[in-house]
Parts: sequence; structure tokens; C-alpha cells
Amino acid sequence: MRLRHKPHALDLIAAHPQFVVADPQKGKWKEEFGNNNPIHIEVGTGRGRFIYEMAKANPHINYIGIEKFSSVVVDALQKLIDEEVPNLKLLNKDAKDLTVFFEDGEINRVYLNFSDPWPKARHEKRRLTYKSFLQNYEQVLAEGGELHFKTDNQGLFEYSLMSFSQYGMPLKFLSLDLHNSDFEGNIMTEYEEKFSSRGSRIYRVEAKFPLRTAEAGQTAEQAAVLV
Repeated sequence: MRLRHKPHALDLIAAHPQFVVADPQKGKWKEEFGNNNPIHIEVGTGRGRFIYEMAKANPHINYIGIEKFSSVVVDALQKLIDEEVPNLKLLNKDAKDLTVFFEDGEINRVYLNFSDPWPKARHEKRRLTYKSFLQNYEQVLAEGGELHFKTDNQGLFEYSLMSFSQYGMPLKFLSLDLHNSDFEGNIMTEYEEKFSSRGSRIYRVEAKFPLRTAEAGQTAEQAAVLV
């Protein structure tokens, strides 16, 4: 995807620190929002339609949209300028630095929507469902936190399912054709609307990370016996 350069982007972002957090403080996000509500993040928020509509629909949850390209995040910012949503913040940062911006266990859910598929094998490590990214998500997620993933790219979806499986992540929900399923409450991204209007199938999965007791060398059942 070719990104259109927007010379005003950085100035607009700098002018609205109440919406785009310039200096995120690890472990201080509940203070940033001024409440103790759960925090959900979208990695690669793009133009922000999904995270903006999610925040409006769920005022009891705090949302953070993370997008590394300033020329893209300004579209999400403009939505907040036009109509402020108090439980939504934006980060103009790279997702590979999640553990720098968030404390261990500080987040309750991660959304990945229509991520770049990076189809060439030599670019595998750039895929947002590659194991190094999964490790970062797991670190910042609280126990029981979930990863929700949507894409129109079958290859990326199959790769991601394999990646989740190899990481030991059980699946909570799986759809190979979301828009022709009985799933309720789906909020579309800009890309999702465009691709689905062309007849593209939308894939969706909800996955959980293994219990941390299992990482310590015992299964959850073993841990329960020891209590």
C-alpha cells in the first residue's frame, strides 16, 4: 500500500496531545484515562474507524489505537477532533515497542485488523502474528487476555492459525466467512468494508494465551491440585 504524504500530519498530532499520547508512561494508563476500566488496544489502527466505533459502543472499556504512520493516524485523530470520545487514546508508535509503552499485564485485549500480510517468506518476522509479536502481546496482556484477529487474506489467516497453535494458544472463536455467519456486533474497518463489498471473504479468530502456570512447568490442572 502506497501511503500519501501529509505534510501537516506531525503538526496536527503535536497540537492534540489530549488525543495522541506523545510520551506514554508504562504502567500509568489507568491514570491517563482517569478510571480503572479494562484496556483494549488495536495494533495497526489505520484510519481508526474500528477503534473509534468500538469506543463509542463500549464506554465502560478504554481503547488505545496504535499506528506507526503519522500520515494515517491523522485520519483517526480527525475523528476525535470532530467528536471527542473520552475512552479513546491514540499512539503514533511502532507496535514492536509495546513492552516499552505498557506494563506487564496492563492490557486486557489486543485487536489485529487487516494487518499487512507480508507474503514473502523473508518478511515473516514482520507479520503481526509472528511469534516475537505474540510474545509481546502475551507480556502486556493480563491473565486471561485475548487476541482478536480479522483479515481478508487467506494465506495470512492460515499462517496465523499455525502460529497460534505453535504458541499453545487455544481458540475461543473461529469464522472462515464472518459476514455470512451468525456473529453479532461486528464493527467493520475501512478495509473490511471495501474488501467485503468486492466479495472477499472475511476471516476472524479469537485466541487466548496459555495460562502462565503452564509456562512455569505445570498445567492448569496440576496447579489446581496443588492449591
